[in-house]
Amino acid sequence: MIQQFLKELEQEPFNHEEFVERLAWRTVDDFKDGIDCFEPHIIYETFLQAIKDLQILQERQQKKCEKLEEICQEGENSHWQEVALFQEKNRLTASLFQELDERINFVAAKVIHLGDHLENINIPRSRSVEAQKLMTYFSEFLSPGPVLAEIFINKEEVFEAAEIIQKLHMIAQELPAAKFEEARKKISTKYDEIERTLIEEFVKAHRLNDITKMKEIASILSQFKSYSQCVDAFIEESQQVSFGVKDIFKEVLPLTKRNFALTKEVFSSPEQVMAKFVLNLYHLKLQKHIVSSLACKSDTNRYLENLMDLYTRTAQLSNELSCFKMGTDDTYLCKLTHTIFQKYLDSYISTEVQCLKEKCSELLQIFYDSKDHQKKQLQTGGFQDLRRDIKAAIRTRANISIAPTEDYGGETFLSEELIINILDEAKIAFKRCVALSRPTELSNNAIQLLEVIVNAILVEHIDYAVELAMQTLSVPETKMQRVYFFDVVKQSNFIVHLLEKHYTEHVLPLVVSTPKHGEYLLKKKFQLNQLEIKLDNGIDRAINAIVGWVKVYLQVEQKKTDFKPDTDLDTLSSNACLTVVQYMSENIKHVRVSLDGTNRELVMSELGCRFHRVIYEHLQQFQYNSTGAMCVICDVNEYRKCAKELNSSLVNTLFDTLHALCNLLLVKPENLNQVCNGDHLGVLEDKSILHNFIQLRSDYKNQKIAGFLKGMTNC
Repeated sequence: MIQQFLKELEQEPFNHEEFVERLAWRTVDDFKDGIDCFEPHIIYETFLQAIKDLQILQERQQKKCEKLEEICQEGENSHWQEVALFQEKNRLTASLFQELDERINFVAAKVIHLGDHLENINIPRSRSVEAQKLMTYFSEFLSPGPVLAEIFINKEEVFEAAEIIQKLHMIAQELPAAKFEEARKKISTKYDEIERTLIEEFVKAHRLNDITKMKEIASILSQFKSYSQCVDAFIEESQQVSFGVKDIFKEVLPLTKRNFALTKEVFSSPEQVMAKFVLNLYHLKLQKHIVSSLACKSDTNRYLENLMDLYTRTAQLSNELSCFKMGTDDTYLCKLTHTIFQKYLDSYISTEVQCLKEKCSELLQIFYDSKDHQKKQLQTGGFQDLRRDIKAAIRTRANISIAPTEDYGGETFLSEELIINILDEAKIAFKRCVALSRPTELSNNAIQLLEVIVNAILVEHIDYAVELAMQTLSVPETKMQRVYFFDVVKQSNFIVHLLEKHYTEHVLPLVVSTPKHGEYLLKKKFQLNQLEIKLDNGIDRAINAIVGWVKVYLQVEQKKTDFKPDTDLDTLSSNACLTVVQYMSENIKHVRVSLDGTNRELVMSELGCRFHRVIYEHLQQFQYNSTGAMCVICDVNEYRKCAKELNSSLVNTLFDTLHALCNLLLVKPENLNQVCNGDHLGVLEDKSILHNFIQLRSDYKNQKIAGFLKGMTNC
């Protein structure tokens, strides 16, 4: 049993509760006859025996632990003895190393001291030998005739000759000119000759890709006065390639990479050489290509596209070349780019503005040509309004035929597609503006471009269409006409939203933190206010045109017999009423789809009020018998149904009151007071309205209705 306990206790993870449960269940399983044969004392004895076994197991394990601890302690003591031995050996080794280091330092000091003595003895001797050698060669230049020394004649020894002639040239500069003039000339001539020879050898080595020889010659020439000619020769030879006419930019970077590696191996100051190498590329290769590409300015759009492409690719090339070391100036490549494009960038914005103006004018002209419309010089202001009012008065009152105002078949001369095309052109212009404008001029340039499209859209397009639409609002006539001005309002609103979206996305980020932002907002507010005033005036005229037509049509088509028939007729709405209702319904639908929000509510309410005023005044021009009263009530019911389409509580109230007034034409005289004090008419402050309506009854005098109204105030 102890072995079984040991196996269970060594299981991972061990759970004491599960251990007790398993022991209990093993004891219970021995009762084969079920719960009735359960004997608790057996479980008790089992647990006592298990506890005894576990105590025995604990004692055994305790003895094992003590034995293992003794073994570990013995091992630890042994290891500490070994560590102490190693520490002693390390101390002795460190001591020996220190002694050895001191002796090495002592010997090194002796060697350096001896070397200094030897150098002090050798330097004067070497200088004397060098001086003797130079004096020997200098005597060659003092002798009359040509220099015949082998070293100056044999081209194989040009490197040694270069070293000597360079030193002789420096010495000759210090000698008196009068006494050694001839020698100085010979030395100078030979100096130039060897210098040319070295440069020629450098070019040959470059062509043969002999890097070792190039490096040696460059090192020698670095002591000569014409060292820059060696650099120029290297650059010239390196750039002896035929650059492609179509894409010169793709060839510059690989060429620079190849020569940068070569420059680092050949020259002691590769940064300066690379700076000159790139300068030569920009000024001789790129600039020539750019000047030829931008020579023609006849097509401004093409010119700006080329300028943008060339500048962008040059800037990208400069960014790619920035990985090569060219000195301490980090803005070197940017300065080169600016130098090449300076004259083009100085005049850029004027060209861009002119191009955008031409594009806008071209798109506007294409649009008007598509409509077969010749743009007019419109006359606006008080005189034009006076002329229109006189024309209306003559037509309505004198009944004189006047040529009708042209309405262009309902054409608004506004186009969202046109505006999108203009804004697309503007996006391209703003993209170029961001890339080609200097940071200090960016906001001002952006505002200049914005003013161009604002003028083209708000003034040249919307303002013209609004003025044209206002002039097409004809004077009232009997012929049914549709008012198209609300289409102009709808399209104008959409176009202004397009312009605002374009401003927010493309212009605002460029000017938001500059004074130009505030200036433009004031100007935009003024322009939009002016446009809003014109649209308000146009809407007012449009409403007048609608109700004016209703007024004229009713005056012409409504007959007195409609409301005072000689015989009893079927009480139906008059033809004039039905025509007016149809006309008004169409215009109400038109207003609903053309306007939105508060504008729609205000216009609907105003249209309803004016429509009510026309109907109210029209009905007061007739007298009504009982049959006619029924007819006018039918007409007012139709008008009231039509007015409900306006969704205005004020207008509904007005027509409900008008309907109640019409009931006064039909009610019995003795009931007039009761009706006048009813829900709809009792709230009227001006009781004269009631009296005036009652007087329209044909039986007003016969029935002595005035006597029934004595109880009404203000009659």
